[in-house]
Amino acid sequence: MSDTDSFIDEVTEEVRRDRLFALMKRYGWIAIVLVVLLVGGAAWNEYRKAEARATAQALGDALLGALDQGSPEERVAALETVPAETAGQKAVTAMLEAAEQANAGDPTAAHATLMQVSEMADVPQVYRDLATFKALAIAGGAMTPAERRAGYEALAAPGAAMRLLAEEQIALTYVEEGDTAAAVEVLERIRADAEVTSGLRQRVTQLMVALGEDPNAGQAPAASE
Repeated sequence: MSDTDSFIDEVTEEVRRDRLFALMKRYGWIAIVLVVLLVGGAAWNEYRKAEARATAQALGDALLGALDQGSPEERVAALETVPAETAGQKAVTAMLEAAEQANAGDPTAAHATLMQVSEMADVPQVYRDLATFKALAIAGGAMTPAERRAGYEALAAPGAAMRLLAEEQIALTYVEEGDTAAAVEVLERIRADAEVTSGLRQRVTQLMVALGEDPNAGQAPAASE
């Protein structure tokens, strides 16, 4: 019986082996294709990462080289030749260019460059807001306080990244117009905001003091021991 059992086992194993080989011949190409796809996908992913790193490094080198020029005018000219490809790269390059245009004594060109960034639909909103904020600051006397206030009010919408900084600038436009009451109202609103930073609260407090207001006038006195 043992020889018979052994023979049956051998035959069964041989049948299994033949079936396995038959399945591999029939469907083995699928496994090979899957392996090729996995290896190829991993290789392509690494290639894309390496290419992105190389592109970012090349952009950084180009920007540093442009900013290393001697005069603001030379830096502006060099920044204009930086090969920015993506919208984000173009936005960063343009904001650096605007800063150098302002340093070169050309606020009009700087304002125009920043406004171009603010209108880039494919750039994240936070960068567009930053460009608008800088453009309004650079505009200076080219815009009336009321015109700049309207621009800052658009940046002070609920949830906006630069909301409180825009509110601070709104208060300053009221100061320019001599409307102390309106300025203090805005400053009080900033101080009471839960998201105000310590630095901004300090600046607001100092401005209120400069305007002749007591920042602690409306606070209840501390309870005595």
